[in-house]
Amino acid sequence: MRGGFSPRLLSPGPRLPAMKSTITPLEEWTRRKLGLKAGQPVTREELRDWWLLRLHQTLAWARERSPFYRWRLRGLPEDPLAQVEDLARLPFTTAEDLRREHRGMLCTSQGQVARIVTLRSSGTTAEPKRLYFSQEDLELTLDFFHHGMSTLTGPGRTVLILLPGSTPDSVGDLLARALGRLGARGVVHGPVKDPARTLEVMAREEVACLVGVPSQVLALARHPKGAELRPGQVQSVLLTTDYLPRAIRRAVGAAWGCRVFNHYGMTELGLGGAVECLAQDGCHLRSADLFCEVVDPRGGEPLPPGRLGELVFTTLTRRAMPLIRYRSGDLGRLREGPCACGSWLPRIDDLRGRVAGVTMLAPGLNLSLADLDEVVFATAGVLDFRARLTRRGGAWSLGLCLRTTAEAGPECAVTVRAALERKPVIQQARQQGVLVLEPVGLGGADWFGEGVAKRTILVTQG
Repeated sequence: MRGGFSPRLLSPGPRLPAMKSTITPLEEWTRRKLGLKAGQPVTREELRDWWLLRLHQTLAWARERSPFYRWRLRGLPEDPLAQVEDLARLPFTTAEDLRREHRGMLCTSQGQVARIVTLRSSGTTAEPKRLYFSQEDLELTLDFFHHGMSTLTGPGRTVLILLPGSTPDSVGDLLARALGRLGARGVVHGPVKDPARTLEVMAREEVACLVGVPSQVLALARHPKGAELRPGQVQSVLLTTDYLPRAIRRAVGAAWGCRVFNHYGMTELGLGGAVECLAQDGCHLRSADLFCEVVDPRGGEPLPPGRLGELVFTTLTRRAMPLIRYRSGDLGRLREGPCACGSWLPRIDDLRGRVAGVTMLAPGLNLSLADLDEVVFATAGVLDFRARLTRRGGAWSLGLCLRTTAEAGPECAVTVRAALERKPVIQQARQQGVLVLEPVGLGGADWFGEGVAKRTILVTQG
C-alpha cells in the first residue's frame, strides 16, 4: 500500500561490494539515451553534440509554445547557438519567474499536465513557485531514479524512504516505483519525526538502505536505538534534499559501518539531478537530461570548471515546462575529466548549500552554514541545530541552539562553543570586532528537522 508498511517479504540481500573501479550505472544509461552503440564510450565530444542538438530543440520548443520564453528570447536569431558556450548569452530564468510567470512558461495544454507542484518558501509571504510536469517528464525521473539507485541497492533489498511519498508522483512515491523496477522494495515512511519509532521500523522491516535528509538520518545514527540494529544490517545510505556536510557523512558511516552516498536534486529539475557512484569522486550529472553551468553568484558571468559558483541548469528533455538557464541558488563546482570510476560524465561537487546562506560579516570575510556544520556536527551527541545572525549596529551576533541526544548533556554546548571559537572565520571576525559569539543554547523537546526544507542561517536585524 502506498505510504504504508507491509510485512517483510524479501531478505536484505548481500552486502554492497567494496569500492572498486566499477563504472557508474549512469554511463550505460546515458549511452542508451544518446543512441550510441553498445560498448561505445560516452565521450566529451558525444556529449557536446547531444547538448547542442537538444539545446536547439529546447529553445525552439519553448519559443513556439511558451508566451514567456517567446517574449524573453525575443530578438535572438532563430538558431542562436553555434556552440554550447553560446548559451551563456541568453538571459537567466529565476525563481521569481516561477512565481509570477509560471502559466506563461507552460508549453503543453493543461490536459497534458500530470502533476503540478507548489513550492512555498518557509518563513516568507512570497508567492509560491509552481512547476508543471507531463507524464513523459515524470517517466524521465523514474528512469533516472531506477538507474541511479542501482549503485546503492538491488534485487531483494528493502529501502526505507524518509521523504514525502503519500501523494501520487511525489518524490517518495516515484522513488518507491523506481526501486520496484530494480527488484528492490521501497517502503515510504516520510520525514523523520520520532527517531525511536523510525528505528523500530528499520529493525522490523530489515531495512538495508536508507534515503533521507542528512540531519534526520544523523539523528537516527546517533540515537541509542541506532546502535541496537543488527550489525551490518544497514548497507548503504543516500542523503539528499539538502547539501551533505562531511561531518554527517563520516558520523553516519561510522555508526553503521555503511557506505554513505550524496545526491543533488531539486524539484525544479524534476527531483533527480546528480548522484555519486561507488568511487564517490563527485556526483555524476543527469547529463542526457540537464545541461549545467556555473556562474558568478553576483554578476552572473560564466565560471570555468573547478571554480565554485552558482549552479545554473537548462533542461534538455522536459516537455511541459522546460527551464532555460535556471539559477538554482545553490553553490557548487563543475568537474570535467574522468571520474575514478572511469566515466567521463560531468560531475558536480563541493556543494555548500544556498547562495543566500552566505553572509558577509566584513569585506572579504563571509560566514556560511557550511562553516558551522563541519564544527557542530563533528561534535558527538549533536543531532541538529539552529543558527541565527543578528545585526546590531556595526557588528553581528551569532547564536546557536542545539538539539542533542539525552546522553550528551550541557557539556555538549560547551564543546561546540569552544570549537566555534577556533574556527578561523569566526576568530578573524571576533578579532575585527564585527562578530559577537553568544553562549550556545540547548533546545527543548520539539524536533527541529521534521520537513525537507533546506537548512539555512536565520538573518535578522536587532
